Amino acid sequence: MSMILFACVVRVRDGLPLSASTDFHLNKDFLECRKRLKALSLILAQYPDRGTATGRGFSIHFHSSGDIACMGICSSSYPTVMAFCFLEELHWKFSASYDTTSTSLATRPYAFLEFDNVIQKVKYHFNYTSCSQMKNNLEKIQEDLKFHPPVLLKLEDTELMNGMINGHIEVHVGSEVPSYRMQPVTPLGILSLVLNIMCGALNLIRGVHLAEYSFQEDHEGVGNVIAFLLSFLACIFQCCLFLFHSSAKKMKAFVLIFSICLCNIYLYGLRNIWQILFHIGVASLSSYQILTRQLMEKQSDFGV
Repeated sequence: MSMILFACVVRVRDGLPLSASTDFHLNKDFLECRKRLKALSLILAQYPDRGTATGRGFSIHFHSSGDIACMGICSSSYPTVMAFCFLEELHWKFSASYDTTSTSLATRPYAFLEFDNVIQKVKYHFNYTSCSQMKNNLEKIQEDLKFHPPVLLKLEDTELMNGMINGHIEVHVGSEVPSYRMQPVTPLGILSLVLNIMCGALNLIRGVHLAEYSFQEDHEGVGNVIAFLLSFLACIFQCCLFLFHSSAKKMKAFVLIFSICLCNIYLYGLRNIWQILFHIGVASLSSYQILTRQLMEKQSDFGV
């Protein structure tokens, strides 16, 4: 049966869905068509204000004006002029219901889901009303389509974009670029990370506590405050260097452990020798983990 199966309203600049009809069709080809519609909605800004994408048994039609676009999935036998008449009326009703400010400020998908009631009414009207009953509107749209025909696409044209949505990027053999990731974190690496975070927290607590006293009464203790805070920052940077890949890793690791050693030696008196050795030991373990955790080359899966 020729009919409109699904309709939605999206924002053109980023493809954000603003509202959609709540239809439940379990047909495999229809569900695939829904995926292609989502992919197409992300690139509507690249196309003219009207377009049609055809596929197996279904067609996607879209009509955009300003930053709002209405899209619909129809059975392939549904008249194109009727589909665009439907989308134009849907666009008019949405524009009359919501101002441009509210639609441009929308941040979450389906922020105007209540508009579904209007979509269902208009969809029902077009599905069960004959062309002769809408003669005037159809003639106007048909005349407009003669002078400004919709861009014609195939659903397969959205295959690459659909792959990008699902996190796949097509890679050609001739221009293959190897991708890398870090080696898995070992139990010893997790231990060094936890100890480093603990040392950083101790440095921060001691530094803040000492700052409250130093800046009020004893300005000579400012150097100790700086040493504690520098140790805290060095611990944080060590954690980041361990977790994430960075260029010049060896040099950065050396600078960080040197800073921690220097700060702890400076703090001798506020810390005993065992505390200093503990902090330097943790920093050394972290440096070792940073240097031994290497990049792992991941072979290309050729877009699979």
